[in-house]
This record gives sequence, C-alpha cells and structure tokens, in this order.
Amino acid sequence: MHLGTDGKLDITTLCYVEKDGKYLMLHRVKKKHDINKDKYIGIGGHVEDRESPLECIKREALEEAGLTLLNPRLRGIITFLIDDIYELTFLYTCTDFEGEPGECNEGTLEWIDKAKVKDLPIWEGDILMFDLLNTRDDVFSLKLTYENDVLTNAAAD
Repeated sequence: MHLGTDGKLDITTLCYVEKDGKYLMLHRVKKKHDINKDKYIGIGGHVEDRESPLECIKREALEEAGLTLLNPRLRGIITFLIDDIYELTFLYTCTDFEGEPGECNEGTLEWIDKAKVKDLPIWEGDILMFDLLNTRDDVFSLKLTYENDVLTNAAAD
C-alpha cells in the first residue's frame, strides 16, 4: 500500500482474498524502501485520481496478484496514523474471484491458513483487524496509531 508522508490524507485499499480457510497474503520482501518490509499484508494499494475504492481494489488485485475480484465485500475502514503519515484504508474481503495468484513485483504471494496469520510478522494492529474480521459481520471502523513502528493507540467503533 502507498503511504503518504506529506501530512495530507492518503486513501488506500486492502483486500484479503479467501479460499479454503486461507488468506492470500503478500510477503513484502522485494522493495528496498518499504514501510511494510518483511511483513505479511493483504493485496491493495493507492486510490488513483477519480477512482473509487472498489475500482481501486479490483485494479490492484489484477495488477498485484493476477486475480479478477468478482464480488469484493467492504468490511472496514481503517485510519492509520504512523508518525507523520495519515492514511484512510478501505478494507475488503473476497471469496469470489477468477484466476490464480501470479508473480508480484512487491513480494511473494502465499496462501496462509487463517489460524496461522497471527504467527507471521504482521503489524501489531493487524491482530485487532483480524479479530474484527472474524467476529463481526458489519462494516467496522478501526483507528490505529503508531510511533516508531510501535502501536500506541487502537480504537474500534
């Protein structure tokens, strides 16, 4: 995902594609200067000019993973405050898609058992996000504040 560092709001998307009790995760190991370096995250990215979050996640899934998302479902809106970064992320899940994950220039795509995701190197706030994904059926709001990569505050609606 693209993170703005100019103090202005950056709008991004994030999707966890689901299949056979697993999430498709992107192990971010290919970019040198990457705030997500060595972490596992979902697929997604920066909303482009005049693009809706839904259009963005469909485009990003095709570009990053070679997948055509047929019915992505909005699950949450996450506000990230990371030092001087201010980001609003539209979180989706998707079980209905076409294609098979291919090569990604941002990392390695891997199917990870949902029960093992929390054992991976992920952001601390992602643990809360996955708890909300697994316990709520509605669209939730989550605000995560980090200072020097350490979660200092978390609040869900």
